[in-house]
Amino acid sequence: MDRLRPRNREVFTGFTNAEIEKMENFLKEPKGVSLGREFYQKLAGSFNRSTGRAGKPVIKWTEIEGWFQTRLQDLPQVPNSELMIPKCMEGESSEVMQDPSELEFEARSSKDGAWYDVEAFLAHRFLSTGEAEVQVRFVGFGAEEDEWINIRSSVRQRSIPLENTECSNLNVGDSVLCFQERRDQAIYYDAQIVEIQRRMHDIRGCRCLILIRYDHDNSEEKVRLRRLCRRAKS
Repeated sequence: MDRLRPRNREVFTGFTNAEIEKMENFLKEPKGVSLGREFYQKLAGSFNRSTGRAGKPVIKWTEIEGWFQTRLQDLPQVPNSELMIPKCMEGESSEVMQDPSELEFEARSSKDGAWYDVEAFLAHRFLSTGEAEVQVRFVGFGAEEDEWINIRSSVRQRSIPLENTECSNLNVGDSVLCFQERRDQAIYYDAQIVEIQRRMHDIRGCRCLILIRYDHDNSEEKVRLRRLCRRAKS
């Protein structure tokens, strides 16, 4: 599946008016190529490079995907084959060397210490210390945001969103990946579970409150299960 880390959260609403207008126009185009992951990634890159997004949070391709999925639910039923985009969005075939493994990965950025989904591994090198690094392109980001990442400490299999029934498997001291929501950004950080207030579930799902401590700054926060991912087993 193309979707990464699905969650029952509200659709991203931080698009500018110009971005929304552009996406609306795509829905009206009669011909082009079908909506899909490649389109969402290219559109995210286009938005993130535009002057209108200067000083605003970077958009992930999954946020654009969520907008289209929500918008399409409001439209009359139309065959997917008729939902097209202009051929001007079709770029040259990428020269990026895709990772041959079927596994999906995430990598920790040295810029903010947060974890992002990996779109492709571009190259690798060995430092004088013997440590191996890989050049990473992050999903939803352009080439200008590529980074050299330490393979041993900052690349791993993609973490998996926890389901409503999995709260019973959590214990104090467990390592998790937490979706940190702030006024100016919303990104994933490593964290440790400090305390679990177990509660009865209701129609909304898990209602437990989980106190976590972020690894990067030792700050603590009470969160719902929907904001947590479990680390993939290595």
